[in-house]
Amino acid sequence: MNPTAPNPYRTFRSPVFARNVVATSQPLGAQAGLRMLLAGGNAVDAAIAAAAAMAIVEPCSNGLGSDSFAILWDGQRLHGLNSSGVAPAAWNPGYFRKKHGDKFPLRGWDTVTTPGAVAGWVALSERFGKLPFADLLAPAIELAERGYGVGPVTADKWAKAVPLLQDQPGFAEAFMPRGRAPLPGERFVFKEAAATLRKIAATKGDAFYRGEIAEKLAAHAKANGGSMTVADLDAYRPMWVDTISKDFAGHTVHEIPPNGQGIAALMALGMLDKLDLGRFGPDSLESQHLQIEAMKLAFADTYRWVADAASMTQVTAADLLSDGYLSERAKLIDPKRATHFQHGTPPRGGTIYLTAADESGMMVSLIQSNYMGFGSGIVVPGTGVSLQNRGHGFTLDESHPNVVAPGKRPFHTIIPAFLTKGGVPVMSFGVMGGNMQPQGHLQTLVRMLTYGQNPQAACDAPRWKVATGLAIDTEVTMDPALMDGLRALGHDMVPTPDAYMDYGSGQFIARLSADREDGYIAASDSRREGQAVGF
Repeated sequence: MNPTAPNPYRTFRSPVFARNVVATSQPLGAQAGLRMLLAGGNAVDAAIAAAAAMAIVEPCSNGLGSDSFAILWDGQRLHGLNSSGVAPAAWNPGYFRKKHGDKFPLRGWDTVTTPGAVAGWVALSERFGKLPFADLLAPAIELAERGYGVGPVTADKWAKAVPLLQDQPGFAEAFMPRGRAPLPGERFVFKEAAATLRKIAATKGDAFYRGEIAEKLAAHAKANGGSMTVADLDAYRPMWVDTISKDFAGHTVHEIPPNGQGIAALMALGMLDKLDLGRFGPDSLESQHLQIEAMKLAFADTYRWVADAASMTQVTAADLLSDGYLSERAKLIDPKRATHFQHGTPPRGGTIYLTAADESGMMVSLIQSNYMGFGSGIVVPGTGVSLQNRGHGFTLDESHPNVVAPGKRPFHTIIPAFLTKGGVPVMSFGVMGGNMQPQGHLQTLVRMLTYGQNPQAACDAPRWKVATGLAIDTEVTMDPALMDGLRALGHDMVPTPDAYMDYGSGQFIARLSADREDGYIAASDSRREGQAVGF
């Protein structure tokens, strides 16, 4: 990428240059992380503080009952952390068929897996943090106790969720303090969450998984038809993992291994690396068509084979990422027409995102989510804990590797990412927004690595999103001539406004030099109200 390249797209932002930097989708969250860096903390401390603050200031995307994933560079090597929740011990296909028929529920307690985010914060702090854990939660506690003015994008998402969730237990009491969603700029106070954060801070998370908060969660589940128990919460542990990776444009792209969908981005990039995109322009019909087709192929395989890694016994992540298999899949792409792809069989072999980096060279890529906006809609009274609905990611099809089972992690949409070159860190990044995430990874990386665009330009460029069949959703800012060209190839182009982050929201922090002496360039997506901040 070229940090001095001009930005050809409409934007209201410039990239930020600093030696210590935090970027996320809400300014108060970014500033919470910056406070830790100014206090002598490192990038991990900043990421945890930002994540805790984001659970308060963007509750329409995440909360204290979220899941999370992280990739971090500790100065020597990459580490991955899977803090996604697991199914309660009572869950199996029979449990759901008896209660819900053949459809997996969308909201309520029967969609809640054990929340993993708090345990993830603790694990990151204990292994890599510098500051006391309690200090990291102080900005979030202050925001919850004193309140904050709700941002316009957050207020819009909040208001749209109210008709869907206002009847879920605890939702209205927590998130409709005036009988409605807050208006832009209106102060929102969340004292129950502040009290819970204080208990988490004092016990390094024990109160959440084994103490008073765990007991309240389990009691509320029992009273409202759920099956989560104190034993389920007590048994939960996040997992340290190695990343999976694929080479693209002279770099190596890293993702968290399944149960996440990051493998879809790697597969699509692996196919594109064989198709010489550089001979076409960044916004050309040819380049955009090839990217769309590679993404469709990757999704076809991802939705068929990807699950909790322990359940991927028939087809593994290594099988899906093998060069031989991706070469064969790439040959299916017709440069002259759109195709509806089926999955192959390889041979055996609501979300917030944030990133932080410090002048020592530590870089953190972290994503945290309640899934569908506010998630399950459940808010446990007296705790401020809003719970994700990640259980909806399971299937009841017993022939599929993602079938629900006790203690199992469901298929997950949230994916942090990282970029290296020759074993040296280059960029920490992510693009939130459901199945837009791997598509956002692909589109922004192609712009930066193939076409040399700077991170802010790659953020601001118009995006498309694979829907179903031949349907492709596009932002209304996309060039009409490009859309007409894609239609002529058989794509069903559907221009739509950005609703509920349909086209993602990215945050990027990239090194300006391999030796880190020049600091970083950072970008924050103009589709949201966030920012990159640093010194």
